[in-house]
Amino acid sequence: NMSASWSQEEVEATVADYLQMLTMELTGQQYNKTDHRRKLIQLLNNRSNGAIERKHQNISAVLIELGCPYISGYKPLGNYQELLFKIIADRLKNSDLFDQAAQAAVQMPAAVPVPDDFSKILVQPPKLSHTAREPNTPKIRIATKRDYIDREARNASLGLAGEEFAVHYERWRLISKGHDRLANKVEHVSKTQGDGLGFDILSFEITGKERLIEVKTTSFGKETPFFITKNEVQLSRSEADHFHLYRLFDFRKEPHLFTFRGAVDDHCHLDPITYHARFS
Repeated sequence: NMSASWSQEEVEATVADYLQMLTMELTGQQYNKTDHRRKLIQLLNNRSNGAIERKHQNISAVLIELGCPYISGYKPLGNYQELLFKIIADRLKNSDLFDQAAQAAVQMPAAVPVPDDFSKILVQPPKLSHTAREPNTPKIRIATKRDYIDREARNASLGLAGEEFAVHYERWRLISKGHDRLANKVEHVSKTQGDGLGFDILSFEITGKERLIEVKTTSFGKETPFFITKNEVQLSRSEADHFHLYRLFDFRKEPHLFTFRGAVDDHCHLDPITYHARFS
């Protein structure tokens, strides 16, 4: 029966395979997803490619919840079994290699990428999902060694490179619409005026109206949560007409960007204590 519950052995095998691919990605090594799937399928109980894909997506969702990077080709999918959560958490607790790879990845300095074509950078934001875990599962939360997403958010080199990239993007955006004069006025205010303004870049609409841009950068996938300060959230509400959040993702490999305007909590689930913004 295709839809029978996954056994512990199947879940263990799938998690081990996924984490091996992710560790290789974090250490900059090549791997082939199709080869991995071909070997994995032999260890599973007659599972379809679709079922394996969904399980991989569930693993991504658990990793995000644990503050870990995930494979961005496997878009996070909620509603996973508690067994999956437990197996992943246990494995992470006991994997020094993953810990070292993830730590190195989040702390690595970053240079400003130069894209071939800025017109291909902008993508749609993630859909805000309201799916949860299986109903009524007790929230046993096992701490992993570190919150890598939190660590990456404090990587000053990555943050600065993302802001500088966004400045280039803004100048390109205005010039491409014939507004060179406005493009020349784009200002990297977090550099020129300091960090406390609640936004990083002063740019403009083609009408000349101010655009206040807060940039959040990650090397990981589109659905990676981000941290936002109370000050930034308040500005996004009080200046809803001018405030834009720019989320740069896959920054080291192939930077892409999605943006939204106005109050951040209209677009994300915002944790009221940590100001952790997530999409699922």
